Amino acid sequence: MRNTAKITAAVLAAGALTLGLTACGSDKDNSTSSADTSKPLIVAASPTPHAEILNYVKDNLAKKAGLDLEVKEFQDYIVPNTATEDGSVDANYFQNQPYLDDFNKKRGTHIVPVVTVHLEPLGLYSHKVKSADALKSGATVAVPNDAVNEARALKLLAANKLITLKDGAGSEATPQDIADNPKNLKFKEVEAAQTPRSLDDVDAAVVNGNYAISAGLKPAQDALVLESATNSPYGNFLAVKEGNEKDPRVEKLAKLLTSPEVKKFIEDKYQGSVIPSF
Repeated sequence: MRNTAKITAAVLAAGALTLGLTACGSDKDNSTSSADTSKPLIVAASPTPHAEILNYVKDNLAKKAGLDLEVKEFQDYIVPNTATEDGSVDANYFQNQPYLDDFNKKRGTHIVPVVTVHLEPLGLYSHKVKSADALKSGATVAVPNDAVNEARALKLLAANKLITLKDGAGSEATPQDIADNPKNLKFKEVEAAQTPRSLDDVDAAVVNGNYAISAGLKPAQDALVLESATNSPYGNFLAVKEGNEKDPRVEKLAKLLTSPEVKKFIEDKYQGSVIPSF
C-alpha cells in the first residue's frame, strides 16, 4: 500500500498557523540546512501527476538507491510551499518557476528549485462547444485565480487569437490587460483546483494539466486548445527550502526523478498529457 497521507483541513490550518508563528522569528537560518538526513525524505506533492510519479519512484527505484521516501498529497498550491518553508516537509514537487518566484516574493518564503522533471500543458476545455471558434459572443470562461496561472491562461487564449493582450503584459497579466476581446468573453476567476468542476457552469475553462488529468480529462485529446511545450518556462520541479539543496536524500531523489525509468513511466502513463522535461 502506498505511504501517502491525505491532508485534512485541520492540518492545513495548523500548517498555516505554524508558518505565521515562524515568520515572526529569526531568518538567520534561512540558508542553513537543519534537516535530519537519517529520517525519511518527506515530499509534498499534488496528487496527479506529481504524487503518482513520486510513488513510482518509491515503489520501484528508491529502495535500491538507499532512499526512504514518504509522499504527502496536497490539493492546493499554497501549503506545499509553506510546509516546506516551516520544515513540516522536506521538499515539494508541484510548481513551476514563475509561480515560485511570485510566491516567494509575496510571502517572504525561501523555496528554491532543485531539478525540473516535467511539463503539464495548460488547456482550454468545454462541455458545451467542440472548438474554441464555436464559443459564442459573451461566453464565460473560467480561469485560475492565482496570479501566475491566470496570466498563463490569458496567454493561451491570446496565442489562439481569442483575445489580444496589451503590449508588455507579463507573468501577472489579468483580464484588465486585455487590449482586444472580439467575442466579448467574460472571465470567472476561480481557484485552480476548481476549474474542472466549473465546466458545467461556464462555457469553457482553462485548466492546469494536473487538475485536468485528476478530473478524467485527457489534455492531448480533450483540450480545445493546448499550451505549446516548446521553450516553456512552466516545467514542474522538485523544490526545497534554500540551504537544503545538498541534502543527500534530495540529491538521490533528484537523480531518480530524471532517470530513464521515470521518463519512460511518464511517457507510457500520460501519453503526451504530461511531458518529461529532461
